[in-house]
Amino acid sequence: MASLIFLTHPEVVIDPLVPIPRWPLNDTGRRRMERFADALSRVPLSSIHASAERKAMDGAAIVTERFGLPCRVHEDLGENDRSATGYIAPPEFWEVVNDFFGRPHESIRGWERAIDAQARIVKAVSRIAAEETRDTLVVSHGGVGCLLMAHLQGVEIGRESRPQHPGGGCFFVMDRESFSLRQDWLSIEEAVFPQE
Repeated sequence: MASLIFLTHPEVVIDPLVPIPRWPLNDTGRRRMERFADALSRVPLSSIHASAERKAMDGAAIVTERFGLPCRVHEDLGENDRSATGYIAPPEFWEVVNDFFGRPHESIRGWERAIDAQARIVKAVSRIAAEETRDTLVVSHGGVGCLLMAHLQGVEIGRESRPQHPGGGCFFVMDRESFSLRQDWLSIEEAVFPQE
């Protein structure tokens, strides 16, 4: 059965003076992506897809360079639109994120509503799954993965399982054809893929 592996980008360079979509991976994030690429050596990947945000494209590039595969970039795999506020420093940021997931039918501080972001993301990943014929990797973001996971688990937004690594770099595996969850969240460090 062909798989779709959904990966959240790992650690980034946080710079309040740079627009969030242009933040790159930091050294730790790059090392962790190299480790994930090592684990993927047993997976017969045929394609790689990424959000248009730099941190996701940086992560995807490490895998594309390793395996000589092209990467397709998709605007609709991006995080929820937070341009109304721009950068918000923790811990306030996490309070706003909790409101985003806790009140999915409302726009929190002008952010894209969670239900709208979820519909966009499910449509984007469904399109990728339908277009591919073999195993594929999608590199995106934590919020995107949580909204997609809520859909896959058939639960309300905010009640889905969540990635546990504080730096991101977590993944789950879907059955591409049935668009169903096969493997719940794991961190890059836990990645062991069986030979197909």
